[in-house]
Amino acid sequence: MNEIMEIIQFIFLGLFQGFTEPIPISSSGHLVILRSLFDIGEPGITFEAFINFGSLIAVVTIYRRDIWQLIVGSSRFLFNRDEEARSDFRYAFLLVIATIPAGLLGVLLEDSIGEISDRVKLVGVTLIITAIALWIIRNFHGHKDDEQLTIKDAVIVGFAQAVALVPGISRSGATIVASMLVGMKRRVALRFSFLMYIPVSLGTMVFAVSDVLSNPELSGQFVLYLISLIAAILSSYFALLLFINIMTAGKLKYFAYYCLIVGILVLIFL
Repeated sequence: MNEIMEIIQFIFLGLFQGFTEPIPISSSGHLVILRSLFDIGEPGITFEAFINFGSLIAVVTIYRRDIWQLIVGSSRFLFNRDEEARSDFRYAFLLVIATIPAGLLGVLLEDSIGEISDRVKLVGVTLIITAIALWIIRNFHGHKDDEQLTIKDAVIVGFAQAVALVPGISRSGATIVASMLVGMKRRVALRFSFLMYIPVSLGTMVFAVSDVLSNPELSGQFVLYLISLIAAILSSYFALLLFINIMTAGKLKYFAYYCLIVGILVLIFL
């Protein structure tokens, strides 16, 4: 019976973190709330790395054609000086620029972020901030296409992603809000936001590899971790498709309502 309950718990955690990762409600913030409500222990960096990898697989699957185009186009420009592929190289360069702030601040402020990562009241406040930000840009349409993006735009969106290191500030929400504020069209903001996620996620995986390989519990719980990984892939995939449909339909206000309600409930009851 205990084994069945453990399997159910790992499936639930995989589904939960996987589903909340792509949508603008903060997966890290919801995990803090979940631990506070049900007294769940810290999952640990090994488990988080597995779940992160699941969400990464989902994002790569959905944006696989865009990724392949950027890889091929950037290679053609770099090695063959194909001017027709310059736009692909430039877009890939902007993605790299946009990932730098979160990468640097993540390393420099790792200990400080860890100290506040379990403060549930803080999550209540940051969820309300996320709600307000989503509400502000709910009706924005934007005017910039991929070709019109600038280094300044990439830096601004990059710093928005860095702000999302704080639990309760959604990564996808922060980058979408920043993208819309600098004038990106909705589809452009979505694409840029989730292609940004890929190098950040890969960086997280690289830093976690040594912990994963040296974790003595991994061999005994590998099947459970694998179950969570599969659950995270599936839930992240469908959550991202849901978010894309809601975003393109201009219905971001529903996420704003949700974050506001949850934030207020956290401040009142937790």
